[in-house]
Amino acid sequence: MKTNETMKTMSFADAIEDALATAMATDERIIIIGEDVHLLRVNLLSRFGRDRVLAAPISESAFVGAAVAAAMGGLRPVVEVMLVDFIGVAMDALLNHAAKTFAFSGGNWHVPLVVRAACGGGYGDGGQHEQSLWGWLAHIPGLTVVVPSTPADAGGLMLSALSHEEPVIFLEHKLLADYWLDYLGAGGRDTVTYDIPMMGATGPVPDPWQPVPIGKMAIRRNGSDITVVGVGVGIHRALEAATILAQNGYSAEVIDLRTVSPLDREGLCASVSKTGRMLVVDEDYQAFGLSGELAAVVLESGIQAKYGRVCVESTIPYSPEMEKQALPNTVRILAAANELLLKR
Repeated sequence: MKTNETMKTMSFADAIEDALATAMATDERIIIIGEDVHLLRVNLLSRFGRDRVLAAPISESAFVGAAVAAAMGGLRPVVEVMLVDFIGVAMDALLNHAAKTFAFSGGNWHVPLVVRAACGGGYGDGGQHEQSLWGWLAHIPGLTVVVPSTPADAGGLMLSALSHEEPVIFLEHKLLADYWLDYLGAGGRDTVTYDIPMMGATGPVPDPWQPVPIGKMAIRRNGSDITVVGVGVGIHRALEAATILAQNGYSAEVIDLRTVSPLDREGLCASVSKTGRMLVVDEDYQAFGLSGELAAVVLESGIQAKYGRVCVESTIPYSPEMEKQALPNTVRILAAANELLLKR
């Protein structure tokens, strides 16, 4: 990243689109396909035209499948699945084709495809629209899964995803994207309050854009007593909790994985080895997910650390009050961190 003289401020959503436009201007193989993209990406449409910004019907299996074939044919499609919850409709194309083509062809065929989808809850839309699912997707060999938490990482990871030779799932949390917040606040929801993080939706970005390496975590806050690790909005919740813990004399290190697959195992283990405690903040499901994988990585490295996790344990409720209890908010993170810190 450049010095402060070459930084500018940008929103999370605008950072992704700006980085995407930068890449499209230099690589004519990059196209966009998805529902309502002629409305959502109107700036890109006006700049690059309908041959490169292609509105698709509401059939994820059709347009994701078409994008897999287009990628194999030499293009670099960016496919927009409006919500990650709907990616299940297109899982055959991803699970059985995009993810396996490189291995099945002995490395002779590539699928340079980016699937962009919104994820996450905290605004009262229920368990069919608020899932995260990065653990489920990262479970599939051949899929790279990235989850940025800042505008700089959002743009930088998009650049890296666009140059990657194999399929990338690019997940953006809705509470970080201003155009999602505008949409979620419409339709009679103007009296509803959302658990939006204080930081993350707007921030400094490099000018010009610099790629953020896939598979490399970031230390958001240095600490010595406990490692708090997560992705996306969870990082901002963890930072809020770390500030409160510091007021009580505890030093929390906050680790932003940025990439769920591949994991930065070395960086994670270095932090946990230093602090001796690891708390995983994961808005995805607890069972068979990211939180358990991180525990296995640390244990298999020979580190003996105290461990805890704050995850989604069951289907996300529609009721706002029940939803608050189900998601890994700052209150739950603090409770789990204090419990770990008291263990000797």
